[in-house]
Amino acid sequence: MSSKQIQIFDTTLRDGEQVPGCKLDSNQKVIIAKQLDITGVDVIEAGFPVSSPGDFKSVEAISKIVKNATVCGLTRAVENDIKVAAEALKHAKRPRIHTGIGTSDSHIKFKFNSDKESIIKRAFDAVNYAKKFVEDVEFYAEDAGRTDNDYLARVCESAIKAGATVLNIPDTTGYCLPNEYGAKIKYLMDNVKGIDNVVVSCHCHNDLGLATANSIAGVLNGAKQIECTINGIGERAGNTALEEVVMVLKQHSNLNLDTNIDTTKLYGLSQLVSDNMGIYTQPNKAIVGANAFAHSSGIHQDGVIKNRETYEIINPKDVGVTESAIVLTARSGRAALAYRAKNVGYELTKLQLDEIYANFLVFADRKKEINDNDIHQIIETSNIYQQIISA
Repeated sequence: MSSKQIQIFDTTLRDGEQVPGCKLDSNQKVIIAKQLDITGVDVIEAGFPVSSPGDFKSVEAISKIVKNATVCGLTRAVENDIKVAAEALKHAKRPRIHTGIGTSDSHIKFKFNSDKESIIKRAFDAVNYAKKFVEDVEFYAEDAGRTDNDYLARVCESAIKAGATVLNIPDTTGYCLPNEYGAKIKYLMDNVKGIDNVVVSCHCHNDLGLATANSIAGVLNGAKQIECTINGIGERAGNTALEEVVMVLKQHSNLNLDTNIDTTKLYGLSQLVSDNMGIYTQPNKAIVGANAFAHSSGIHQDGVIKNRETYEIINPKDVGVTESAIVLTARSGRAALAYRAKNVGYELTKLQLDEIYANFLVFADRKKEINDNDIHQIIETSNIYQQIISA
């Protein structure tokens, strides 16, 4: 069975940049956009052009340099927003305007002081106006996760009639459970007239730690695009992490869902975004965290040394990491010590290892982690050092 292609829509430069204190300048955005393009991202959301002159300039600059990906600009359902976005995107080879409006009861009542029929009309008018500038128009139904499915279907159908090519179904507050979000996508696939002619997109936030799970549930139920950010950065608890959904689909090949992402560039891209934004990536972050392929438990270390697949479902090289890390701590066993000692030039016999290991444990109890210099010191201060180096 041939794989179905899932488009990766990266919003690191728009939704990701909304992290407090993480403003990027135009040059930094261009550098990241180039690498996103090289990595195989299908759509790059470059910014919100009407929000500031700086954002306009960045979207315009990115539009000029991106060679393969679609370049997208965000707007509200406001004519001036759309007009400004179109101007910023005029140099893009594949421009997309991303426009929309809130559809949940709370958004309609408190944010817009409006009613359901008026919102449907505004959705139609926004998409219709955007089509005057570009062919590719994505419509977002903000807070779709908390929107009644029947009403959401009506809004989506109106957007399709107006000419939308992509329907974005955001779980804006990260509220949905995976089964609920998946069921919402399936309901729309089954009940919206014309939905087979557009791309349905997942845009999930991570307030309950479910963004990746919800996005996967979405594509399993018919969505064809995932909106995400590098390292999962974004508003509040962040967005769906690009590296996570891409590797879920890659590792679970039985799903027959694939992406255009060159996964060997993921770690480098993660570092690039982290360095430019000044955001520390937690060590236990899936796929790209410093500890993602590090092993400190003796049982795990022994297994990985014998065969990497005993405790690693991903080959580190597949995501751009050189090799697994065997971290020596007081929990490490003889196999790990022998492995690390060999890496720094000591080929230990079993009897030598037993002697050195006792010295190692005393040393390890005083330190959190044993480095290569420590290994030399442990061996050089042992009673059998001369025996080891003369062997």
